[in-house]
Amino acid sequence: MLRIRLIDMKRLLLVLVLVISGLVTVAQKQPNILWIITDDHRPDALECYNMATTGKKESTLGYVSSPNIDKLASEGTMFINAFCNSPACGPSRGSLHSGRYPFRTGHFGFVQTHQAPDFVKPSFPQTLQAEGYYATAWGKYDPYIFRWGPGQGFYDAGHYNYVMHFKNYLQKKGVGDLFTQYKYATVDGKYKRVGSKEVVKFENGRVVEYASKVRGEEMSKDDLKKRRKIEKELEILRSYTRGGNKELIIGGQNPMPANKTIDALVVRELKKFLENENSSYETALGDKVQGAKTNQPQMISLGFHLPHTPVLPPKKFRDVFKQKNYNIPVFEKESLNKLPPQLVKLYNNLNFDKMTKEEQLQAVQDYYAFCAHGDALIGEAVELFKSYCEKNNQEYLIIFTVGDHGWQLGEQGIAAKFGPWRQSVNSAIIMVSSDKNKIPAGKIKRQLIEYVDVAPTILAEAGLDISQEKFDYLDGKDLMTFMNNEDEQRDYVVGEINLVAGPRAYIRSNDFAFSMKTRPAKNDLNKNVKWAMTCAREKAEMALYDLRKDPFELNNLANDPAYIKLADWYRIKLGNIVLGDGRIECDWSKENSYNISTFAKGTHDSKLDIPSNIIP
Repeated sequence: MLRIRLIDMKRLLLVLVLVISGLVTVAQKQPNILWIITDDHRPDALECYNMATTGKKESTLGYVSSPNIDKLASEGTMFINAFCNSPACGPSRGSLHSGRYPFRTGHFGFVQTHQAPDFVKPSFPQTLQAEGYYATAWGKYDPYIFRWGPGQGFYDAGHYNYVMHFKNYLQKKGVGDLFTQYKYATVDGKYKRVGSKEVVKFENGRVVEYASKVRGEEMSKDDLKKRRKIEKELEILRSYTRGGNKELIIGGQNPMPANKTIDALVVRELKKFLENENSSYETALGDKVQGAKTNQPQMISLGFHLPHTPVLPPKKFRDVFKQKNYNIPVFEKESLNKLPPQLVKLYNNLNFDKMTKEEQLQAVQDYYAFCAHGDALIGEAVELFKSYCEKNNQEYLIIFTVGDHGWQLGEQGIAAKFGPWRQSVNSAIIMVSSDKNKIPAGKIKRQLIEYVDVAPTILAEAGLDISQEKFDYLDGKDLMTFMNNEDEQRDYVVGEINLVAGPRAYIRSNDFAFSMKTRPAKNDLNKNVKWAMTCAREKAEMALYDLRKDPFELNNLANDPAYIKLADWYRIKLGNIVLGDGRIECDWSKENSYNISTFAKGTHDSKLDIPSNIIP
C-alpha cells in the first residue's frame, strides 16, 4: 500500500515537472490567433471575392489566381464589403491596431504618433499581452504608434513581445531580394538621411549595389550604368512616367526565386518559431531566440510586404501572368473637368495614363502575379499555424485582412492608393475558426464593415468582455455581431487622410460615395475646425458619386443641379462626424498637447436618414 502511494507521488511529481517545463500542454482556454495582413492588396486579386461579387473568377480587369486563399475562405466567413479608415499604410495600420478612427486619434498620415497623450489607449496587442498572450509580429506591422519621452524622442511601444521586421531587421542587415538601404548621419546637430542605395541580391550570391535617385540624390556614371543593366535584366518598370515618387518600381522580375523572396524569408522565420516550440533557435541572422511556448496562447501578426512596391513577382509566377491579357481601365480626361483641385492633384501626382499601353499591361500583369505569389505564401503560413494548433490540441482564430487598403490599376487614371475611391478603400476580411459552430464555413457576409472592427473582434475572441466601460474607447464593433445577426447594419463607413493632396475625408454607403476637403492648407490645432462646413462651397472641394448608376465613380455630381442639395447634406453629415464628434488634433512633438472637438457629439450614429426629397 505504501509502495503504491510512493509510485503515485512520483508520477504526480513527474507530471508537475513536465507541466512547469512546458513539455506537457495544459488546457488552453484562449485561442491562438493568426492575423494576416497584406499591403496594397486589391480584393479582386482573389477568385473567391470575385465569385461572391460578380459570379466570375476573374476580376473586371482579367485573370487572377488565389487557390490557397480561396480554400481559407471556404473554411470560414468572408466579409466582402470591408473598408479601411485611411487609404495609406501608416494611418490604416494605426486604426487597425487601436480600433479607433483617424479623426479620433489624430493620426491622418505617416506622422509618428505616440502613447504619451492622455487620450491614447493601448493597442490591442498590448492589451492581449496583459491577458497572457505572447504577441509576435512577422514582416510588416508599422502602426506608427510609438512611445515618447522628453529627450528620448520616439521609441518602440512594445506592441509585440517579439518582432521580426522585414525591413528593420532583415533588409537592414542585407537580407532580401531588391531593396533600398539608407545611410544616416548627424548633420548640424540633426540626425538625418544623407544617402541611399538600391541593393539587388540573386540566388547564386551575386550582389549589385548602386546609389538610389530617391529625393534627387546624385548618381555616378558607374552607378547609372549598373542600375540600367539591372533594369534591363529584370525588366524593371518604374513610375517615371508619373509625378510624385518617380523611383517606385511597379513592375519587374524578382531577382530571387519564389522560396527566397523577402516575404518568403519572413514565412520561413515564422516556421522556425512554430516548429521550435519550447526551445531556442537561430534566426536568419544568427540571433538566438525562443520558439513558441505551448503553455501560452499565441497572437501572431503576419504582415506581408507584397504586393506593395517594389512589385517584383518571382519568375515562377510572372511567367504565367505575362501570357495573360487584361482590360486596362479607360479614364476619360474630360472627367477631370468635374473633379475638385485636390483630386486633380492626385491624378497629376499618381498618373497612370501617361504610360504606354505595354507599360500599363506589364504593371497589371506583375501586380496580379505578385498577389499570386502571396497566395502561395499565405497557404504555407496557414498550414504551419493550423498544424501547430492541432498538434497541441489548441483552438485557433484566423483573420485575414486583405490589404491595409487597396490599390488602383488605372481606375481614375492613377496607379496608387491615397484616394477616396472604391479601389483605394474597399477590401475584404476572411475569418476562420477551429470551431465551425462559431464561424460557419463557406459563408458570405455583405454588411458594411470597417477596419476599426478588427481590434474589438480579436479582443472579444480572446475572451475579453469589450462591453466593459474600460473599452468604451473602441470605435469598431465585434464582427461576430454582424456574423450572427443580419439586422446588425451600418448605413455608411467613414475615413480620412492627409497625404499627397492634403486633408480629405470620405463617407460611403451602398448608394453614394462622398468626399471633401476637411481642413485649409494651414491649420492650427482644432482652430476654425468648422471650416469645411462653413467655407465657400467650392473651397470644400466636394465629390459625389451615385453608385446606383456610376459604380466605377467616373462622374462627379457634387455640382450637378439635381444633386447639389444631396451633396450639401453630405457635407454637413460628414463634417459633423469627422470634425465635431470627438476629433483629435495633436502636436506629436510634445507629450500631451492636443485639442478635442465635440460640437456635434453623437453624430456618428451609423445611420444616414437622408431626406427622400433630395435624393434624385
